[in-house]
Amino acid sequence: MTAPHAQPEGATHAWSTVARGGLPKRPATARVADFLEIYGLCDEAEARAQASRCIQCPEPLCVAGCPLHAHIPEWLALTAEGHFPEAAALLQSTSTLSEACTKVCPADHLCEATCIINGRAQPVSVWAVEQFLNDYAFSHDLVPRERPPPNGWRIAVIGAGPGGLACADELSRRGCAVTVFDWRPLPGGLLVYGTPAFRLERSVVQRRIDVLKNRGVEFRLGVKIGRDPSREQLLAGFDCVYLGFGARQPRTLAVPGATLPGVHQALPFIVQPNLDLPADTPPIDVAGRRVAVLGGGDTAIDCLRTAIRCGAREVTGIYRRDEASLPSSRREFENAVEEGVRFVFQSSPIAILGDHRGGVTGLRLIRTVPAGVGADERRQFTAQPGTEYDFPAERIFLALGFDPDPHPAANPFPELRASATGALVVDASQMTSTPGIFAGGDLVRGPSTALHAVRDARKAAAGILEFLGQRRSGPDPSTRVGVPPSG
Repeated sequence: MTAPHAQPEGATHAWSTVARGGLPKRPATARVADFLEIYGLCDEAEARAQASRCIQCPEPLCVAGCPLHAHIPEWLALTAEGHFPEAAALLQSTSTLSEACTKVCPADHLCEATCIINGRAQPVSVWAVEQFLNDYAFSHDLVPRERPPPNGWRIAVIGAGPGGLACADELSRRGCAVTVFDWRPLPGGLLVYGTPAFRLERSVVQRRIDVLKNRGVEFRLGVKIGRDPSREQLLAGFDCVYLGFGARQPRTLAVPGATLPGVHQALPFIVQPNLDLPADTPPIDVAGRRVAVLGGGDTAIDCLRTAIRCGAREVTGIYRRDEASLPSSRREFENAVEEGVRFVFQSSPIAILGDHRGGVTGLRLIRTVPAGVGADERRQFTAQPGTEYDFPAERIFLALGFDPDPHPAANPFPELRASATGALVVDASQMTSTPGIFAGGDLVRGPSTALHAVRDARKAAAGILEFLGQRRSGPDPSTRVGVPPSG
């Protein structure tokens, strides 16, 4: 779908006359008492006003800044003119999980950061208008739910995270019979098992799952990939396979005391309040305790805000660089500060302190100073000898990022060609070294965002349809997945 790249009448200088507005937000004192989403929605008039601030530049940098290359100026123009159904359709044409991905999108680091009016005024509120349009699409029943005529193709999707769901969505729209396999009991991947409900309520993900089920997508959850289904079942029973599961390992801390019982990874704690824990998994209790979180990304911010809601006595984020270098969304950082989180910048841990009973009592930190920019374009730092100091804490969470898992146990096709780092090698259509097996997201990129997983999945879905169309015109068991083409 395309839309006219036209500027709404009278909107030429709206950026200078209409103040940037965001979404209405619940007071911090109210929202820290629960795990509900903190944002509401703007109304139609406000959505039109905010969209009118876009100047419709001929080479929009916001599109280049979006991993999905969304048609941002076009759907902003349609919104400004009040054409909400058309705007919502255009928005969702580049992201089949827009209603969920928008919630966790760091727009202030992406499209809004590259908005051309930055420096002269605050950028266009792309994120706020997206939220409005996504809700509009569902509330006005504009999301395609009908089951199209079957085309005879059967596709297996391994992984029910954002990439797997996006691939299933794309293929089911075109008549494919899609079965999604996942080892977890709930679909959603990191949207459910890595995102707190105050940023993305599970009902938002479930809404998309319901759409997929209505369209005929089958979900087989809580299964052992490689055994149920087995490699042989996948090869014999499906025309193509998409591998879209996560393959990441949380980084650990290599300092004395890092294995003390009071040191935990952040991710399991973040989702603890929203999921039923297995009987053999005791909850992490922070009530009345001083909590420190090491790291500066979105996972660290999510962990800090979760600890506040779980009744921690004090909650402090500790980051080795300065505030300006925080990789987290600025929006979420400001929300954390509003909710009572404190931050210590330019300090790096050199030891975890404990008592004679093995409990955590604090951290030993050393102050750091900036040291230029590294090859990865990130601000570097060096420690200052003689500046060590102790910081009290009784629970410490690690949010230090993720490394690739070069040999994920969930991969039923270990023979696929991989790079030196273990990442699967794919072609331009996301197909691996084995014909008919496609992959994307973490398996190909290393740890990445939901937006990149969706982008890969959309490319793979198009590649799957092209691959099958070229090989045959109807179902034929002799040319199923993994079988080299004849001739």
